[in-house]
Amino acid sequence: MPMSDKYPPQSGRRRFVKGMVGSGVASAGATGGSVVADVTTNESGIDAGSTRFVGIANTAGPAPRGMPLIPIEIDDGEVKGRYPETVEKETEDGSTYQSAEEELGGLTYSVRWFQFCGVERAAGIQPTADQDDFLRAGGTYSWQGELDSREVLRVEHFDDYEEWGNGVGTAGLGKPAKAYWRSEGEDVTDIPVIVMRSPEVPKMIAGEGKYANLSESVRTFLDAATANGFVAWLDKCTHFCCVPSFKASGSAKFGAENKVYCQCHQSVYDPFSPRLLTFAARPRPEP
Repeated sequence: MPMSDKYPPQSGRRRFVKGMVGSGVASAGATGGSVVADVTTNESGIDAGSTRFVGIANTAGPAPRGMPLIPIEIDDGEVKGRYPETVEKETEDGSTYQSAEEELGGLTYSVRWFQFCGVERAAGIQPTADQDDFLRAGGTYSWQGELDSREVLRVEHFDDYEEWGNGVGTAGLGKPAKAYWRSEGEDVTDIPVIVMRSPEVPKMIAGEGKYANLSESVRTFLDAATANGFVAWLDKCTHFCCVPSFKASGSAKFGAENKVYCQCHQSVYDPFSPRLLTFAARPRPEP
């Protein structure tokens, strides 16, 4: 493979935990399905291994698994993606390295969720990165033309989310934006994100109607990882690392007009079908 207000402020403290290191551990943790599909490298590094995450489910096409959610928080009307708490880990030989993870909504939310498709090498994803976590506009939806490049996204930009449509699929499911996360500074690789405000988010959390089959663990996590109807995910297709779109032009012929569609190889993801999934996180480069 190629490459809300309801959150307390992060403490800034470090925790010390035993951790996995190296790509060998990733292979050892891979026992089947999409995990095996991710073990294709002997690249050295740190903090690799079998990882459980919550992502939007892949429903069609060659993608081996879903794309991971990024927890959302609102800071004085501005939209942020929550990065896990920095921790210090110990390898089997007693050396230490920095990682990032925390308990959120009953699950371990970790930087490992994003260690695929080369994102693991992005400077902004490293636990030592000096980033403010705000989601900044960087996309192709026509409504975003009214925003400045890299403008911090605000709740008010999504005020019409219950009616918004772009002529593709059903209007009123939510208003999306293409954005970048932890991508500020010179020579920093952009980390693409889709953030969406949707009236479906509280329904998913409550397990209403068609969402009755969502697992309790996923709904508990969603309650902690969404704010004001906002949900976000890392926008890297797990097939060949392309950048898909929600309500993309041409997606209707593949039954994806109300879903996330990757035009490169026709992988489809359902943002209204979050799942608890597993994959083998690739190692991050050693600092």
